[in-house]
Amino acid sequence: MTGDQVTVTLIAAGWSLAVGVVGALVGWRIRRASIRWSAGLIALVAVGGVVAGVVGTARAMFLSPHDLGVVALVCAVSGVVSAGFALLLARTLTRSARRLRLMAATVGAGDHVRPPRNDSAEIRAVAEELTRSSERLRTSQARERQLEQSRRELVAWVSHDLRTPLAGLRAMAEALDDGMATDPQRYHRQMLKETDRMAAMVDDLFELSRIHAGALNLTLQPMALRDVVSETIAGATPVARSHGVEVGGRVLPDVEVTADAAALSRVVGNLVMNAIRHTPADGVVLVEGRTTGDAVELTVTDGCGGINPDDLASVFEVGWRGTPARTPGPDTGAGLGLAIVRGLVEAHQGTVAVTNHGNGCRFVVRLPA
Repeated sequence: MTGDQVTVTLIAAGWSLAVGVVGALVGWRIRRASIRWSAGLIALVAVGGVVAGVVGTARAMFLSPHDLGVVALVCAVSGVVSAGFALLLARTLTRSARRLRLMAATVGAGDHVRPPRNDSAEIRAVAEELTRSSERLRTSQARERQLEQSRRELVAWVSHDLRTPLAGLRAMAEALDDGMATDPQRYHRQMLKETDRMAAMVDDLFELSRIHAGALNLTLQPMALRDVVSETIAGATPVARSHGVEVGGRVLPDVEVTADAAALSRVVGNLVMNAIRHTPADGVVLVEGRTTGDAVELTVTDGCGGINPDDLASVFEVGWRGTPARTPGPDTGAGLGLAIVRGLVEAHQGTVAVTNHGNGCRFVVRLPA
């Protein structure tokens, strides 16, 4: 590079740098203004830097006044035209930003939004993210409304269930206090039974609240599914006999699952006790376990008579007690057992479902192996 070229380069760089510094100062002052002015300023600085470099270099080359005027005129006209187009493009960018603002307001209102198709890639990316956020918000709002409705129904159901045993306890206590009880021992036994029933209901409510609050502390460890099923069947056998129901199990010894021991026992226990309660006398409840691919499948089949297909999706909701095929009996709980099952299974990253099978129902729990 010759000395003249170095000189011309330094002069052009100096003039352009001066314009850039002035543009940076102006940009700092208008940083909170509309994006239109910022985009226009960028265009003006770019064009102004070129014009300043050309004019400064032309003056240093000692051109005649006429030639210098021509150069200045050409740069001025080109700069004005370029700046006009730049401001026009900035107006388009401003409209895109305004659409994004309206989309954000729509998302905040909980309404559905659709991303624009004619904006730039970056604007479309932001708009698509707002669309996804809108869908997530709508899903969360729907779930929140469903949970709120479930809470209200749960309070109503539990209040009704507590009112009956409390009224009975009060009546029996008054009869004992007045000396009107013909068989005090029977009254005492009945009071203990009702107290145990209410205590179990409170325990279920506490467990359900922990599940909904995400406060479960699971200790996952490998275990034999056969042992869990055997212990559950042994504990449920006296209840099954009192109902005239036979309980059996078929689980291979090599079926292992990684789970929390207490939580898995409660899942199996709730399903088995639910099956016993809704299976008529001389019926059979069968618990089976097997390995399917990368998951362990536990099934509990009863003889309840089936569930209305329209109600299958509601079986695991809080407070669901069934249809006429599952009419609540005197020992039916508050409809929390299956909701607890779903919460515990999902906490293990598993799934639970129910289908009608033969003359009853089949509950299927799938857990990671």
